[in-house]
Amino acid sequence: MTADVVVLGAGYAGAGAVKRFEDEIDAGEANLTWVSEQDYHLVLHEVHRVIRDPSVESKVAIPVSEIKSPSTNFVQDHVTGVDTDARTVHVADGDDIDYDYLLVALGSATAFYGIEGLEEYSHTLKSLDDARAIHEDVKQAAAEASRTDPAQVVVGGAGLSGIQTAGEIAEYRDKHRAPIDIKLVEGLDEVFPGNDPELQGALRKRLEAADIDILTGDFISKVDEETIYLGGGEDEAPEELPYDVSVWTGGITGQEEVAEANVEKDERSNRIYADMDFQTSNDRVFAIGDSALIDQGDDEFAPPTAQAAWGAAEVAGENLARSVRGAPLKSWTHTDKGTLVSVGEKAVAHGVDPLPIDTFGGFGAKFLKKAVAVRWIADVTSLGRGLNAWSDM
Repeated sequence: MTADVVVLGAGYAGAGAVKRFEDEIDAGEANLTWVSEQDYHLVLHEVHRVIRDPSVESKVAIPVSEIKSPSTNFVQDHVTGVDTDARTVHVADGDDIDYDYLLVALGSATAFYGIEGLEEYSHTLKSLDDARAIHEDVKQAAAEASRTDPAQVVVGGAGLSGIQTAGEIAEYRDKHRAPIDIKLVEGLDEVFPGNDPELQGALRKRLEAADIDILTGDFISKVDEETIYLGGGEDEAPEELPYDVSVWTGGITGQEEVAEANVEKDERSNRIYADMDFQTSNDRVFAIGDSALIDQGDDEFAPPTAQAAWGAAEVAGENLARSVRGAPLKSWTHTDKGTLVSVGEKAVAHGVDPLPIDTFGGFGAKFLKKAVAVRWIADVTSLGRGLNAWSDM
C-alpha cells in the first residue's frame, strides 16, 4: 500500500526534508504532498539584504518548482489546523489533505510578549513582504526627513535578526546618503545576549562603526503611533524614543495553526515537543525546525536557528522514509558549527570549527557568510543558482 506523506512549510526544515525524502524514497512507496502558503522557499537568514536592495529578492526567494521533484504534489495554501485523530490537515481554500505520516515544519511566529502597541506599530522580519515593507517605509521616512531633522528608525531586539536588520538599514542610509538615525534597542545588558563576550564585543564594534546607536539594559514597555517607551515603573518615568519606522525582532513563538493539534506542546508557545528522531507524542506526526522543541537530552532543546533546521532536515527526511518502510528511526543531535553574523557589508565569525581563531571579521568572515548561503541554495537547487547569488549575500 502506498503511504501518503505530507510536509507542512517551505522553510529550511521543510525544503530540506522534502529534498532528503525524495532522495530516500523509491517510486511507488509513497505519495508526497508539500504544503506552503508561499510558492517559494525563502533563504531567511539572508532576507535582510532585501531591506537595502529589493532586487536581491530574486536571489533569496527560490521557487518550489526548482526544489521539488515532478512527482511531489505541491499545494499552495494556508494551513488552518491539524486533526491528528482523522489524520487530516485543514487548509484555508482547498480540500482537506489526508496523511499517513505528517511533518510539521511551519516555522515560528514573532513573539510580542503582550507589550502594548508593539505588534500594531512595528514591522517584523519573517517574510519577503516584511523586508519589502521595511525598505519602503525607510525610503519614505528618509524622503520626508532632512539633515537637521533626520528620520528615526528603531530596531528592537539585538539578536541575530536585529543586528543584521540594523546593519542593512545603515548600508541603505550610506548608499543613498539618506538622513537617517538608527537605534538598536536591547532589554538585556549586551548585544547578541547569551553569547560569548568576545563575539558580543566584535559585533558592538562593527555596529558602532556603522553609526548605529546601541541602547541596552531597558526593555520596551509600550509603543504608540509616534513613540517607543523604554523601561519605567511605579517610581520612574520611561525613556521616550520618537520614531518614524519601528522594527521588532525580539523573539519567537509557535504557530497558532497547530494550537489545537492533539500532540504535546509547550503551553505558552505552541511549539511541539519532539524526540531526537523528530517523532512527537503521536507516532504519525513529526516536528522540526522552529515549530518544534527537539529534545537534545539533559532538558536541552535544539536552538531555533537556520543551521539547526538545515542539519535536522537531513535526518527528518530520511526518518519519514524509514517510517513508510517500518524501519527504525535515526536520532539527531545538533552540533554547533559556529556563528556568522553580518553587519551590512561586514561580518563576524565565531567558533567556526576547525579554524584556530575563535572570533574574527574581515574578508574571511565575509567569505564564510557568503559561502554558507551559496552552499544552502546549491544544496536545494543547483550550484549555478547558488553561485549566481554570491555577490548579493
